[in-house]
Amino acid sequence: MNTKHKCSVVARMTLFTGVVAAMLSTWLAVVLMIAIHRFAAGSLIQDVRATAGRVAQKVEQQSQAYIPLVGSRVRNIQIVDPRGHVVDSTPALHGKPPMAQFTPDSQDSKHAVVCNGVFGANKCDIVVAQSAHRDHANWTVYASAPVVPWSVVPWLATLVGGSAIMLAVAITYLGNRIATVSLRPVGAIRRELDEINATCPARRVPVPTGTCEIHYLAKSVNHTLTRLQGAMERQRQFTSDASHDLRSPIAAMRAEVEDAMLASPEATMNRAGHAVLSSLDRLEAIVSDLLTLAKLDAGTPGGNEPVNLAELAEAECSRRHHTSKTLLCYLQRGVVVLGDRLRLGRLLTNLLDNADRHAEAMITIKVWQAESEGPRFPHGVAVLEVVDDGPGIEPDKREVVFQRFARLDAARRKDAGGTGLGLPIARQIAESGGGTLRIEDSDRGARFVLRLPRYLEAPLVYSVQT
Repeated sequence: MNTKHKCSVVARMTLFTGVVAAMLSTWLAVVLMIAIHRFAAGSLIQDVRATAGRVAQKVEQQSQAYIPLVGSRVRNIQIVDPRGHVVDSTPALHGKPPMAQFTPDSQDSKHAVVCNGVFGANKCDIVVAQSAHRDHANWTVYASAPVVPWSVVPWLATLVGGSAIMLAVAITYLGNRIATVSLRPVGAIRRELDEINATCPARRVPVPTGTCEIHYLAKSVNHTLTRLQGAMERQRQFTSDASHDLRSPIAAMRAEVEDAMLASPEATMNRAGHAVLSSLDRLEAIVSDLLTLAKLDAGTPGGNEPVNLAELAEAECSRRHHTSKTLLCYLQRGVVVLGDRLRLGRLLTNLLDNADRHAEAMITIKVWQAESEGPRFPHGVAVLEVVDDGPGIEPDKREVVFQRFARLDAARRKDAGGTGLGLPIARQIAESGGGTLRIEDSDRGARFVLRLPRYLEAPLVYSVQT
């Protein structure tokens, strides 16, 4: 999967805002520094030009006070006669050649950046050449000052850079807050959708105020949920009605077949009658399962009484003593849950029927108590395992077997008369009681694990029966 698809919308919007903010802040800082640098450089050139002009005026007046540097940013001045000889200069340039080779020509002044030379290696100055007319000849006054660095002054670059970073961070944070607040209704809609299932189809997602796109999305989702609820109710009603209506014809058919077998004890009639009765048994099981599913789907409340899982499993073990498979029961006494005894008995019966069909020689039932596994089981977990030594179920097929009417090829070969509804009913009973039913790893065969919230009043001292 692409990395960008792993990020949330808020993260992507924050990243985009941060990148754009960083680019814009950097561009703004660079433009601002360039503007300040150009202003400072222009101001320096004007200062150097003014200083050179004052010195040139004194040269024209044949005054000896040529070098007025007090309070000026000008560092060096040279006065060059028409023959190119330095007549006077600031102390740092005594005995050195002219600092530049260009002259003002016909203009009053000219400036340029001069590097190295009399200024030293890797040093650059802004040099202004100012013409001065003396004794009917053109003299040249050179004035220089160090070039303005790109940062102008260190504190200014720090201020501008820090301000740009703070601006980028502020815009990124603002973008994150806007995205978070804007998508908060989407999170509420998602959480509500996650909790809506077949047992509570009447719930609806919250509709935010206003006329934004999320408002219309929530309204569309609620309209869809309303249509789905209607379809589910019609399906449940049909299943319930069909299950009820089929019971009478099946009972009548069974009575007719049994009467025919009693009236005509011929072998052929008995074989045909047993075949028809077998089919009626399967049809009756399907009708009974459909009726149970209809009740579970409709959220029909069951009993709410303390049920001792160990006693329930022990009763089922005793009832199945006639089976050809070895049944081992490891029961921890006092593991009590709150639920419907009949439904929990149906759940265990379905699990054992499934294990009996697929086991080679042995079925194991275990009941024990485990520690709390989070807010779903605040007072501990009651665990019931049913393990067989059959071929097992492949990991990628473990959820398929809980789908209605879904039967794996191995199940069809073992028992062609199954309905494919036993395990779905078992899981729905477990979930209606606040628990889970899953297939987990085992050394051999299939291992069905039921977890239910332990009843708070369960005793704390247990014994083990094998």
